[in-house]
Amino acid sequence: MTVTITQIREAAIRLQGIIAPTPMIADEKLSTEVGASAFLKPECLQRSGSFKVRGAFNRISQLTDEEKERGVIAASAGNHAQGVAMAAKLNGINAVIVLPEFAPLTKVVATRALGAEVILYGSSFDEAVAHSKKLQQEHGYTYVHAFDDELVIAGQGTIVLEIAECHVETRVVVVPIGGGGIISGIAIAIKSILPEARVYGVQAANIAPVNRSLKAGKPVEIEYHPTIADGIAVKRPGEVTLPIIRDFVDEVVEVTEDELARGIFHCAQNAHLVVEGAGAAGVAALLAKKVPLKEGDVVCAVLAGGNIDGNLLARVIEQVLVRQGRYVVFKLLVMDRPGSLATMLNKVAESGANVIETNHQRAIWLAPLGYTGIEMILEVRDEGHAREVHKHLEDAGYHVEREGQGDWEE
Repeated sequence: MTVTITQIREAAIRLQGIIAPTPMIADEKLSTEVGASAFLKPECLQRSGSFKVRGAFNRISQLTDEEKERGVIAASAGNHAQGVAMAAKLNGINAVIVLPEFAPLTKVVATRALGAEVILYGSSFDEAVAHSKKLQQEHGYTYVHAFDDELVIAGQGTIVLEIAECHVETRVVVVPIGGGGIISGIAIAIKSILPEARVYGVQAANIAPVNRSLKAGKPVEIEYHPTIADGIAVKRPGEVTLPIIRDFVDEVVEVTEDELARGIFHCAQNAHLVVEGAGAAGVAALLAKKVPLKEGDVVCAVLAGGNIDGNLLARVIEQVLVRQGRYVVFKLLVMDRPGSLATMLNKVAESGANVIETNHQRAIWLAPLGYTGIEMILEVRDEGHAREVHKHLEDAGYHVEREGQGDWEE
């Protein structure tokens, strides 16, 4: 038995007054990039910061009085934790949440703030799941699965009812995949309401078991590799969700960490939305041209969540700025005497660049005696401006070396 459009419509009724229906936001910059009319569905603006409260509330609201009395337990990569915690609080029941030890601090704090007991265990979502199942058996809790549950899937599918109400002409929907709950609900609803529409799933390339599982004909567990898309870092798709993905999803694509970072940056810079890695996966796939689009397509990227740690967001933005040529690193020598640094910085100012950071390097560079090395991080308009700044400093008599980007193994 699979989830039906009737179950999804019933879930929408239960969620009235509980969730915040999210808008469809036109993204002109993305439309230009992909050559199609692009919209964003910002579930990052949803209560608890992600779509997860839809499925969690739909599931928990249907528990029997006896099941509610025992309290609920769930394992989560982060967002399901907050969804379950909020749904449990709204239903007046206790919740225990198991999160991986390295779950983003912002998600841990937010889950506790909603009244749930938080247990940190394991290095991945799957290890957290195993521990939560053990605790369920020991204490008799009622289990609320993050994705492998028909009521949870039905709740996530309510997103499509809002898409269809706003934009019935939508022809492509791009959705992140972790265990497969959100894409299962969306795909079933889309194919029922807008049968001509196409659905594309997106996984982080660092941990992408779905295509391998589809090829094998059963859920396959793969090795865990870290990703900034922690919300979809699931090593094995669900027993319920995989057949739905097989039958209703047109294609599953994979995006790199750099592509995910660009997706996060795009949402912040152009759509003015704070979106986590998992939430930005759809935008990342579109920007990377990994979703095939036809002329006249209207495409919707579902921004599944916005619970990103502030430090990670800052690092992502900074790294993308470097890759776009907006931040450059210059090395040069100045005379080791008062005023030399100020004179050089005045030349930088004349060029229109902004100094982000400077460091003195003497012995470590083996700078000639009487000179000191200066390493500068500069903010520039673009690559052309960076070359202008370089030339201006060279014309002023400084020998300038530009540092390249690191070539790191991921």
